[in-house]
Amino acid sequence: MARKKKYIISLVDSEVNRLKSIIRKKSTTRTIKCRCQILLALDEAHGKQYTQEQCAKSIGVCKATVYNVIKYYVDGGIDNVLSVGRSVNSDNARRKLDGRAEAKLIEIACGPAPEGHARWTLRLLEERARVELDVPVSKDTIGRALKKTNCDLTRTPTGASHPKKTQNS
Repeated sequence: MARKKKYIISLVDSEVNRLKSIIRKKSTTRTIKCRCQILLALDEAHGKQYTQEQCAKSIGVCKATVYNVIKYYVDGGIDNVLSVGRSVNSDNARRKLDGRAEAKLIEIACGPAPEGHARWTLRLLEERARVELDVPVSKDTIGRALKKTNCDLTRTPTGASHPKKTQNS
């Protein structure tokens, strides 16, 4: 015996027209188009009725996506389905170094090495950044910031001969 459906989708005519117009727009993202197609395919009030597995196979998404779209619709309506929610941790994560702090760090790294050292190391930069920036910054964060600027700490400004150029360089 089949299990009773937990969520039922029944769209009114205005919602169906809105979903179809969204699908036709060129500026609509693939994610939103797939969500609209899922709702139209599973609508019990209009047209054919697919199972969740048939819907997933015909649209080319996984069953979990179909289930999530149905859940979004039941929880918040069409507007909830059409809005793409972004995780606070992924897009808006707070950066450890802002632009001003990165500039100060690069200024320190490009300056002369401290007494008793031939060049800057990440640990030395970490100690100096703790003093000058008043923010504890890890050596990994410093390395990522310097990598973006192509700053190479291993080069020594001791006047050593430059690498010889080859034909390809």
